[in-house]
Amino acid sequence: MTKLIRKLGKPGDLGWVVQSHAEIYAQEYGWAAQYETLIAQIVAQYATDHDDERECAWIAEVDGERAGSIFCVRGPDETTAQLRLLLVTPAARGLKLGAELVDTCLEFARSAGYKRMVLWTNDPLVAARHIYLSRGFRLTGSEVHELWGDRLTGQTYELDL
Repeated sequence: MTKLIRKLGKPGDLGWVVQSHAEIYAQEYGWAAQYETLIAQIVAQYATDHDDERECAWIAEVDGERAGSIFCVRGPDETTAQLRLLLVTPAARGLKLGAELVDTCLEFARSAGYKRMVLWTNDPLVAARHIYLSRGFRLTGSEVHELWGDRLTGQTYELDL
Protein backbone atom coordinates (compact mmCIF):
# COMPACT_ATOMS: atom_id res chain seq x y z
CA MET A 1 0.00 0.00 0.00
CA THR A 2 1.26 3.45 -0.96
CA LYS A 3 0.07 6.59 0.87
CA LEU A 4 0.62 10.09 -0.46
CA ILE A 5 -0.37 13.60 0.61
CA ARG A 6 -0.20 15.94 -2.38
CA LYS A 7 -1.33 19.45 -3.15
CA LEU A 8 -4.79 19.72 -4.65
CA GLY A 9 -4.56 20.46 -8.36
CA LYS A 10 -5.25 17.43 -10.52
CA PRO A 11 -8.32 17.51 -12.77
CA GLY A 12 -11.28 16.26 -10.77
CA ASP A 13 -9.87 17.13 -7.32
CA LEU A 14 -12.30 19.97 -6.65
CA GLY A 15 -15.33 17.95 -7.70
CA TRP A 16 -14.13 14.96 -5.69
CA VAL A 17 -13.93 17.06 -2.51
CA VAL A 18 -17.53 18.21 -2.94
CA GLN A 19 -18.90 14.81 -3.97
CA SER A 20 -17.09 12.78 -1.32
CA HIS A 21 -18.11 15.12 1.51
CA ALA A 22 -21.73 15.13 0.37
CA GLU A 23 -22.00 11.37 -0.12
CA ILE A 24 -20.11 10.29 3.00
CA TYR A 25 -21.84 12.67 5.40
CA ALA A 26 -25.27 11.92 3.92
CA GLN A 27 -24.65 8.19 4.32
CA GLU A 28 -23.07 8.32 7.76
CA TYR A 29 -25.04 11.15 9.39
CA GLY A 30 -28.04 11.82 7.15
CA TRP A 31 -26.94 15.38 6.44
CA ALA A 32 -29.15 17.04 3.82
CA ALA A 33 -28.33 18.68 0.49
CA GLN A 34 -27.65 22.01 2.22
CA TYR A 35 -24.40 20.50 3.46
CA GLU A 36 -23.30 19.76 -0.11
CA THR A 37 -24.14 23.37 -1.00
CA LEU A 38 -21.89 24.63 1.80
CA ILE A 39 -19.01 22.40 0.67
CA ALA A 40 -19.47 23.51 -2.95
CA GLN A 41 -19.33 27.16 -1.85
CA ILE A 42 -16.13 26.63 0.18
CA VAL A 43 -14.45 24.78 -2.69
CA ALA A 44 -15.58 27.34 -5.28
CA GLN A 45 -14.29 30.21 -3.15
CA TYR A 46 -10.92 28.50 -2.82
CA ALA A 47 -10.75 27.65 -6.53
CA THR A 48 -11.53 31.18 -7.68
CA ASP A 49 -9.74 33.32 -5.10
CA HIS A 50 -6.91 31.82 -3.08
CA ASP A 51 -3.45 33.16 -2.31
CA ASP A 52 -0.84 30.47 -2.98
CA GLU A 53 1.49 31.91 -0.33
CA ARG A 54 -1.13 31.95 2.44
CA GLU A 55 -3.60 29.20 1.45
CA CYS A 56 -3.28 25.62 0.31
CA ALA A 57 -5.28 22.40 -0.02
CA TRP A 58 -4.21 18.77 -0.11
CA ILE A 59 -5.52 15.44 -1.26
CA ALA A 60 -4.56 12.17 0.41
CA GLU A 61 -4.18 9.18 -1.88
CA VAL A 62 -3.96 5.48 -1.17
CA ASP A 63 -2.59 3.38 -4.02
CA GLY A 64 -3.27 6.26 -6.42
CA GLU A 65 -6.93 6.74 -5.41
CA ARG A 66 -8.20 9.85 -3.64
CA ALA A 67 -8.86 9.07 0.02
CA GLY A 68 -8.96 12.38 1.90
CA SER A 69 -8.74 16.14 1.85
CA ILE A 70 -7.93 19.21 3.93
CA PHE A 71 -7.78 22.96 3.24
CA CYS A 72 -5.86 25.79 4.95
CA VAL A 73 -7.43 29.16 4.17
CA ARG A 74 -7.30 32.71 5.49
CA GLY A 75 -9.16 33.13 8.74
CA PRO A 76 -10.97 36.15 10.13
CA ASP A 77 -7.76 38.22 10.30
CA GLU A 78 -4.25 38.26 8.83
CA THR A 79 -2.70 36.25 11.67
CA THR A 80 -5.33 33.49 11.74
CA ALA A 81 -5.59 30.50 9.42
CA GLN A 82 -8.67 28.32 9.15
CA LEU A 83 -8.60 24.54 8.78
CA ARG A 84 -11.43 23.33 6.56
CA LEU A 85 -12.76 20.23 4.81
CA LEU A 86 -10.87 17.50 6.62
CA LEU A 87 -12.17 14.18 5.34
CA VAL A 88 -10.92 10.61 5.14
CA THR A 89 -12.96 8.10 3.18
CA PRO A 90 -14.33 5.10 5.09
CA ALA A 91 -12.06 2.69 3.18
CA ALA A 92 -8.94 4.65 4.20
CA ARG A 93 -9.75 5.15 7.86
CA GLY A 94 -7.30 3.66 10.33
CA LEU A 95 -4.29 4.53 8.15
CA LYS A 96 -3.50 7.74 10.07
CA LEU A 97 -4.32 9.88 7.01
CA GLY A 98 -6.43 12.29 9.05
CA ALA A 99 -3.52 12.98 11.39
CA GLU A 100 -1.12 13.36 8.45
CA LEU A 101 -3.48 15.79 6.71
CA VAL A 102 -3.88 17.90 9.87
CA ASP A 103 -0.12 17.91 10.46
CA THR A 104 0.47 18.99 6.85
CA CYS A 105 -2.04 21.80 7.28
CA LEU A 106 -0.50 22.97 10.56
CA GLU A 107 3.02 22.91 9.10
CA PHE A 108 1.89 25.01 6.14
CA ALA A 109 0.08 27.52 8.39
CA ARG A 110 3.19 27.98 10.53
CA SER A 111 5.44 28.39 7.47
CA ALA A 112 2.98 30.94 5.99
CA GLY A 113 3.38 33.05 9.12
CA TYR A 114 0.03 32.50 10.79
CA LYS A 115 0.00 32.79 14.60
CA ARG A 116 -3.28 30.97 15.23
CA MET A 117 -5.54 28.41 13.57
CA VAL A 118 -9.28 28.05 13.98
CA LEU A 119 -11.72 25.42 12.79
CA TRP A 120 -15.43 24.70 13.01
CA THR A 121 -16.74 21.15 13.26
CA ASN A 122 -19.76 19.27 14.54
CA ASP A 123 -20.14 17.01 17.56
CA PRO A 124 -20.66 13.67 15.76
CA LEU A 125 -17.21 13.90 14.15
CA VAL A 126 -15.44 12.19 17.03
CA ALA A 127 -12.35 10.93 15.16
CA ALA A 128 -11.59 14.39 13.79
CA ARG A 129 -12.09 15.95 17.22
CA HIS A 130 -9.62 13.44 18.68
CA ILE A 131 -7.00 14.51 16.12
CA TYR A 132 -7.60 18.20 16.83
CA LEU A 133 -7.36 17.75 20.60
CA SER A 134 -4.21 15.64 20.28
CA ARG A 135 -2.60 18.52 18.36
CA GLY A 136 -3.42 21.03 21.11
CA PHE A 137 -6.60 22.61 19.76
CA ARG A 138 -8.95 23.84 22.49
CA LEU A 139 -12.72 24.19 22.34
CA THR A 140 -13.60 27.89 22.40
CA GLY A 141 -17.29 27.86 21.51
CA SER A 142 -20.29 25.73 20.69
CA GLU A 143 -23.82 26.31 19.42
CA VAL A 144 -26.77 24.12 18.54
CA HIS A 145 -27.97 24.30 14.93
CA GLU A 146 -30.18 22.42 12.47
CA LEU A 147 -28.45 23.48 9.25
CA TRP A 148 -28.54 20.07 7.55
CA GLY A 149 -31.70 18.54 8.93
CA ASP A 150 -30.43 17.17 12.24
CA ARG A 151 -30.00 18.92 15.54
CA LEU A 152 -26.21 19.25 15.88
CA THR A 153 -23.77 21.07 18.08
CA GLY A 154 -21.30 23.11 16.07
CA GLN A 155 -17.94 23.50 17.77
CA THR A 156 -15.20 26.07 17.31
CA TYR A 157 -11.63 25.10 18.14
CA GLU A 158 -8.48 27.23 18.23
CA LEU A 159 -4.76 26.56 18.36
CA ASP A 160 -1.89 28.97 18.94
CA LEU A 161 0.77 28.18 16.36
